Amino acid sequence: MSISELFASGGPAMVPLLFLSFLALSTIIERAWFWSKILTHEREIAGRVLEAARRDWDAATEIARKSSNQPIGRFLYSALELQDPDPEVFQLALQATADEELATMRRGDKVLEATIALAPLLGLLGTVLGLIRSLRDIRISDIGTDSTAGVTLGISEALISTATGLIVAITALAFYRLFQGFISGQAKLFRQSGNELELLYRKGWSQRHRAKPIQDAPANFAPPIVEEK
Repeated sequence: MSISELFASGGPAMVPLLFLSFLALSTIIERAWFWSKILTHEREIAGRVLEAARRDWDAATEIARKSSNQPIGRFLYSALELQDPDPEVFQLALQATADEELATMRRGDKVLEATIALAPLLGLLGTVLGLIRSLRDIRISDIGTDSTAGVTLGISEALISTATGLIVAITALAFYRLFQGFISGQAKLFRQSGNELELLYRKGWSQRHRAKPIQDAPANFAPPIVEEK
């Protein structure tokens, strides 16, 4: 049986299944290409920026700027580019950029989630419609005779849509869980590198903005006397 015959045997539910599988496949290819460009450089960039930040803050800023084509580079540079901000502002810059980058990494999740949920249901719908079509004209008196051979063939063909729906859903689920694992790893990397960078900044900021010692009061200075009433 050719692919076209297999598709025709699946019934009308194969049309939305084909459209859904095309969307899922496009999303999987796009996300796989996206992650292939990220996973090999993220930890290296974070390590270089943090190592430079321990010695020279300007050098760390330049490394992060040159790595702004990567999510971790944009994440670290969003705080490093600020001019002597308060530690709270520094932290907010990291948090806002992390949320934005993680949202970009989750792009396509809704398509895969919809495919996982809808593909089995569409396959089941196609099977039910095929069974209705196959059993519509059968009579009890025909059971056990040669006239039911076509019904048996029709039932087997009706199950094609269910098998197709399950294959599409299982494939989408496998890649969905894989991409979720990548996102979880990136969130952990953002949290670790962001916390370490913030700690380094807070140490340097406290040293630069340490309160100056109060100058010695003049020798002839005397505090005002408050008379008791």
